[in-house]
Amino acid sequence: MLSFDIRSLEARAAQVEGTLDHDDPIWEDADQRPSGPVRVEGRLSPAGQSRFYLSGRISGTAAMECRRCLTDVTKEVSDELHAVFAPVGDAEVDDPDVFDFDPQARDLDLRPAVRESWLLAVPAFAECREDCKGLCPTCGADLNEGDCGCEPARDSRWDALRKPAGRMATPGDN
Repeated sequence: MLSFDIRSLEARAAQVEGTLDHDDPIWEDADQRPSGPVRVEGRLSPAGQSRFYLSGRISGTAAMECRRCLTDVTKEVSDELHAVFAPVGDAEVDDPDVFDFDPQARDLDLRPAVRESWLLAVPAFAECREDCKGLCPTCGADLNEGDCGCEPARDSRWDALRKPAGRMATPGDN
């Protein structure tokens, strides 16, 4: 459960144990979504006048592509979760680390904080293995499966450095 009755929270802390599904409407189109549910465990406590503090952990898996060879990769994601919730209109709600909520609302929704924590924890890039050779820039063959036989790509911008050390370049040298 990722929604809590605000009135009960003002009196005492609550244990948080729940999941945020990969198809929940909280996710946006550009988000790196989890491949399954994101598990959330922690504690939600009162933190002063109509404020609440969430501390705990999130964990789940992300389906990604290897940045070198584009093979599908599954990465485990686990991170600490810390969030402060304050009512709309509170002076510190402009702080990006503080999540606002409607003070007239009955429930406190933790999903925005879980989503943000997930997006910060998921790696930007993944590799299928440490020694991945990637794809050939000429023919696109997967170099992990063997050499493709293409000539190595040559960048003409480096040609001046490839000339023998004792020979000076003259106008017209190419």
